[in-house]
Amino acid sequence: LQKVHVLPQTVLYIADAETFSGHEECHEQKKARKRNSKETAIALEKLLPKRCQVLGLVTPGIVVTPMGSSSNQPQEIEEGEAGFALLFPKIDGVKIHTFHFSKDLKNRVFDESKFAEAGLKNNPDLRVVLLFGYNSWKSGATRFLHQIVNPLNEKSIILAGGQVESFTSLTSENSSAQPGDACGVVGLAFSGPQIQSATVLLDQDVADERTAEAAMQRLKAANIPERNTIGFMFACVGRGYRHYKTKRNMEADAFRKFFPNVPLFGFFGHGEIGCDRIVTGNFVLRECNDIKDDLLHGYTTVMTLIHLGSTK
Repeated sequence: LQKVHVLPQTVLYIADAETFSGHEECHEQKKARKRNSKETAIALEKLLPKRCQVLGLVTPGIVVTPMGSSSNQPQEIEEGEAGFALLFPKIDGVKIHTFHFSKDLKNRVFDESKFAEAGLKNNPDLRVVLLFGYNSWKSGATRFLHQIVNPLNEKSIILAGGQVESFTSLTSENSSAQPGDACGVVGLAFSGPQIQSATVLLDQDVADERTAEAAMQRLKAANIPERNTIGFMFACVGRGYRHYKTKRNMEADAFRKFFPNVPLFGFFGHGEIGCDRIVTGNFVLRECNDIKDDLLHGYTTVMTLIHLGSTK
């Protein structure tokens, strides 16, 4: 038989900021990094099919499971150059698409009709939305993120993600450029009746091995099938080995203990999006408390499972 190559339809890649700089930055170095990241993005996109959706992010740190086997040890890489790319082929019963909302400097009110254009409204098969805010230090960035998150929070879907430094690719818009003076949100939406998902939030009180593993037990209790499943970890830059008193890889190790065959990917960022939520097989949303979820956090970690359906 001839070799069969599976072409990706959607790609998510995340690179550590040091991949583009390698040291403390001055103003000129920041401009050089943006230039280098754009060149890297263009080079990567040329390797992929023209119709492939590509979303590329730059973050302060990386969480990655090395290639070779899903049972490889996931690694929290808080310092040094690192990155990964997830290539999603066509999956029967699953639709994955990218989206981008940029803050309109002339209008304080977000036009929610854009949700429908992005497939985030009037979509009964929508199951999971991964959200990534950029330029979060800009004036009005937090308010804008609330305008995106709050309407989605009312739906029976999983929301997870965090604040990144920047995005380098968004080919669904046929452009990899981002407004230098704007803030916004990019992301991936997963739709399909066979998708199952769950998230847990590790708050500031989770500060040792015992409490980290207790959070993973809550995630395990969701009974999400582990075959054909991906784990995502979105952590604050203030956690990692500093938070756990110099012990490295604590949360990734806890995840692997309970999910030895699920690859884990993610990043360390400047704020987290998520909460304790479980979507069951019959798609009934269960929340761990009776009050409305607060989805925006700091000094926390969000752990998420996304099951893409059983394989034949």
